Amino acid sequence: MIIAASAGSVSALFVEFGVLLLGLGLLARFAHRFAISPVPLYLLVGLAFGDGGLVGIPASDDFVQIVAELGVVLLLLLLGLEYSGQELLKSARKTAYAGVVDVVANATPGVILALLFGWGLVGAVALGGITYISSSGIVSQLVRDLHWRRNPETPRVVSVLIIEDLVMAPYLPVLTLLLTGAGLVSGLITVGVALLVVTVTLIISVKGSPKFHRLLNVSDPVGLLLLVFGAAIAAAGVAGQFGFSPAVAAFLVGLLLTGEVAEIARRRLDPLRDLLAAVFFAYFGLTADPREMPAVLLPALLLAVVTTGTKFLTGWKISKVALKTDARLRAGALLTARGEFSVVIAGLVATSAVLPSNFNALVATYVIITAAAAPFLARAIGNRSRPAKVP
Repeated sequence: MIIAASAGSVSALFVEFGVLLLGLGLLARFAHRFAISPVPLYLLVGLAFGDGGLVGIPASDDFVQIVAELGVVLLLLLLGLEYSGQELLKSARKTAYAGVVDVVANATPGVILALLFGWGLVGAVALGGITYISSSGIVSQLVRDLHWRRNPETPRVVSVLIIEDLVMAPYLPVLTLLLTGAGLVSGLITVGVALLVVTVTLIISVKGSPKFHRLLNVSDPVGLLLLVFGAAIAAAGVAGQFGFSPAVAAFLVGLLLTGEVAEIARRRLDPLRDLLAAVFFAYFGLTADPREMPAVLLPALLLAVVTTGTKFLTGWKISKVALKTDARLRAGALLTARGEFSVVIAGLVATSAVLPSNFNALVATYVIITAAAAPFLARAIGNRSRPAKVP
């Protein structure tokens, strides 16, 4: 009887998960057809399938949650594989001023709105981080779709994204501590460990890690895939045990891999990343109740308008070397979208249950608006400036 009941529950889970994937697949086709980002569509699918939606898949479902967490790990692992330690340091020096403007201009609106809603210090830190961090995934997709890879502003945009990702290394442990109510000493230790891990990883990445690379044979792509993915998952798990961000841990694992190893790993993991990332964005939609979204639509829209303006300010200040107006506007449009990290932050808040449920509804609405607006803004500005297209 127990086996039969278990088999029945597994079958029901397969049906729900299969229908969810079918919905995501259809929307991915739709997004590809019209050359738009699928992220807001994935969020909408999650809203439709979650509590208060059309189907009602519970957000507490362990299987969907684990798949979604794997999506976070892969998103950040692939992001780390894009860069090397030398590129990080070089880019950070070139765009340090724009990075400071980025933090102040884009975190402030979130902090102010959270305080106005009465969410206190925890809400201010969480919402400030959400409005600050741009979506590296959406930006990279837009650069590919619009053939902007060799545009003069693109390397500077990537540099700003790198700085934002590095800021997340100490930020996420601090937020986790605030959400769990840990003490000051514990907090200082955790943040110190986070900074130490980032520093050591950068040093190893800059100086090279030949011993580490000897374990990875590029002529055995299957073994390479298993080793890299396994290392990222294990590092994320160990990081979580010690209060360090699993997402940033996966990013650091990717940062250690360079050259041909990183290139083959990216090619092998790209399709899996796209699949699991889609589930991750949909899972965030599952955690938000669509019935609460109309009440937060106006503040979310206002926040999106304000922070779109502040991202354009970041794009304008993106380099001390003068860029043409069109290039600066394209940079601002690329940085507008919020996505994976904003959802990661909101996921931490949802898990802790420290803030009210309308926080997640606000963030879901905000991310949908900005993720949907960025492609249209980029295309509109691109058509206006008509930059040279390079396949």
